[in-house]
Amino acid sequence: MSTTKQVKTWFQIHKWTSLICTAFLLMLCVTGLPLIFHEEIEGLEPRLAPTLPASTPKVSLNKLVETGLQANPSKVIRFLYWDDHQPNTVTLSLSDSLTAPPTNFKTVIMDERTGKVLEGPNDQEGFMYVMLQLHTDMFMGMGGKLFLGLMGMLFVLAIISGLMLYGPIMKRFDFGMIRTEKSSRLKWLDLHNLLGVVTVAWAVVVGFTGVINTLSEVVLGLWQVGQLAEMTAPYKNAAPLTGKLSSLDQAFEVTRRAAPEMEPYLVAYPGTMFSSKHHYAVFAKGKTPLTERLIKPALVDAKTGKLTDMRDMPWFVNALFLSQPLHFGDYGGLPLKIIWALFDLVTIVVLISGLYLWFARNKATKAQIARMGQSKAKQIENAEILTLNSPATDD
Repeated sequence: MSTTKQVKTWFQIHKWTSLICTAFLLMLCVTGLPLIFHEEIEGLEPRLAPTLPASTPKVSLNKLVETGLQANPSKVIRFLYWDDHQPNTVTLSLSDSLTAPPTNFKTVIMDERTGKVLEGPNDQEGFMYVMLQLHTDMFMGMGGKLFLGLMGMLFVLAIISGLMLYGPIMKRFDFGMIRTEKSSRLKWLDLHNLLGVVTVAWAVVVGFTGVINTLSEVVLGLWQVGQLAEMTAPYKNAAPLTGKLSSLDQAFEVTRRAAPEMEPYLVAYPGTMFSSKHHYAVFAKGKTPLTERLIKPALVDAKTGKLTDMRDMPWFVNALFLSQPLHFGDYGGLPLKIIWALFDLVTIVVLISGLYLWFARNKATKAQIARMGQSKAKQIENAEILTLNSPATDD
C-alpha cells in the first residue's frame, strides 16, 4: 500500500472512530472526575457508628444476622460484608428471595459492637450515585455496560490511528509545535495533536481498563461456570439444605486459618449467585496495599461448617479486580488521583478540540466545493487529508 493510501486509511479510521465515540467519551470524562475522588468524598460523610473504647468487644456475626432479619422478617439474606468507609459496621444485603434479580435488594447497616441497626444513607440516590450509574452503564444495565465497552474500544483505536498520523508529521516538525502564525484551525489542530500525544499513555491505560470493567458481568459469569462449578461439583447431587445453617463465625474462622495472610471481607449465602446451594462462599483479600485487590474464595459447608475448597482466582478475574482501581487511580493515594484528574481534564480538551476540528474542516470543505464545483470534491477531500499539517496550509 502506498504512503498516500496509508495516510488516507488511517485518517478515515481516526475520523470515524473519534466521531462515533466522542460524545460518550466526554460523558465518561465528566462523570469520571468526581468518581476519581470517591473515597475522599465518601470520607466526608458522617460516621454511622458511634465512638466507643477500642477494647469494646464485637457481637457475633450470627447475632448480627439474626437481629437484621428480625427487623426485616419478610426478607432473606444474600450477602454480608464490611464497608471500609464506615468503620465498626457490618452491612447485610437483603432481598425478597434468593433468586430475586440483583436490583432487588435492601441494605441494613449494623454496629458490629452493639448489634444495633444504624440509619444509613440511601445508596440509590444522590449526586455520586447518578455519576456512578452514568459512568458504568448509563442506567441501562448490562446492555449499557457493553455499549460503553464498545465505545472504549473505538477510543483506543482512535488513539492508535492518531499516533499513526502524528508520527510521520513529527519527522518533519519540532515536537510540540503550535503554529500560532497560521489560522485558528491549524492552531487548534497542533494543540489537539500535542495534548493527545502527551496523554496517550494515560488514555490507553484508562480506556483499556474501562473496557475490561464493562465486561465484569461476563468475567464473573465465566468464573461461575468454570472455577465455581468445579469447586461445587462434589455437591451437585447432594440433598437440599434443611434446618439451621452452621455458624457464620465458624465459616470466617476456618477461612482465616486456611489463609492467614488474608482477611475475609464478604460472605455469599447458600443459594446466591456467587455460592452454591450448600455453601457459604467466604471471599478473602490481602492485607497489604499490593495484595488487597487479589481475592480468594473459600467454600464452607453450610451444614457442617467445614472448609471444602479454597483456590486462587483465575487470571482473568484478577485482571478485572486489578483494573478497577487502576481505572480511577486508586493505587497511589491522593497525589495520583490529582494526576488522574489533570489528565482527565486535558482529555476533555482533546475531545472538544477534535469535534471543533471536524466541524471546521467540514465547513471549509463545503465552502470550497461550492466555489469550485462538485467535480473537485474528491481532490479537495484528498488535499484536506494530506496537506492539513503542512506549514503552507491555511483556511
